[in-house]
Amino acid sequence: MEGEATLTVDAPGRTPSQTAMQPEIRLAHVGMEFQSAAGGVVALNDIDANIWQGEFVCLLGPSGCGKSTLLNAIAGFIKPTSGEISVEGAPVLGPGPDRGMVFQEYALFPWMNVEKNIAFGLEIKGASKAQIAAKVEELLGILRLTEFRKRYPKDLSGGMRQRVAIARVLALDPPIMLMDEPFGALDALTRRSLQDEVLRIWEALRKTVVFVTHSIDEAIYLGSRVLVLTYRPGTVKRDIAVGLPRPRDTSDPEFNRLKRELSLLVMEEQQRFSDAEAGGA
Repeated sequence: MEGEATLTVDAPGRTPSQTAMQPEIRLAHVGMEFQSAAGGVVALNDIDANIWQGEFVCLLGPSGCGKSTLLNAIAGFIKPTSGEISVEGAPVLGPGPDRGMVFQEYALFPWMNVEKNIAFGLEIKGASKAQIAAKVEELLGILRLTEFRKRYPKDLSGGMRQRVAIARVLALDPPIMLMDEPFGALDALTRRSLQDEVLRIWEALRKTVVFVTHSIDEAIYLGSRVLVLTYRPGTVKRDIAVGLPRPRDTSDPEFNRLKRELSLLVMEEQQRFSDAEAGGA
């Protein structure tokens, strides 16, 4: 198809390695408490998990279980009130270039067209004009945005806006991509198309991905592992490896067995949420 490009990798592709000396992301007894007018709210409690280089880990659970809070803590936007998060053995003290964030709401600059949005981070980083032009051209092709390069966000569909947001993160080539329900507001067909785009990029570049979702199907379709979080305070209820071959077939009996297993786990926590809401009424 015209405008498409083949993914290129500047360094050798990475593969998951659980024999490495240390995980790429280490969550060590992470807790998070917020203060409100009604008192303290414990959002996360004793989150303990390793995420290894090149894994695609999905965080799954009901609303209010702290999925986005945990992702924001990994990004360095907020600091845990207990425990520690480390990346490559170094404590996370704030945002850094080793972690790129893709939000559900796209977070594009409305006054910049597509190619300028993609180039923005590289310009701030001080890349040369030639480097910026080459990288922008490559990413326009990879994300199938070439013919939309001069358009502004208001003139793009939701799916196109999210492609631009992903391209802008990829421009800085972070080893870790954090994705906070990036496809939650999209229709089913656009959502599946972008899921496949992200998988294509992940399989080529082997970045480490931590992906927040409330969709069980999405978690199984994308993830190499699924961490199911409990209702508040959020902690790891189950850590499930997804060993299905790719590309994954949603009609596969094993896919549906995993779907039933995860559905039961999530519904247990959803019921806890409903009981808590009823008790507070």
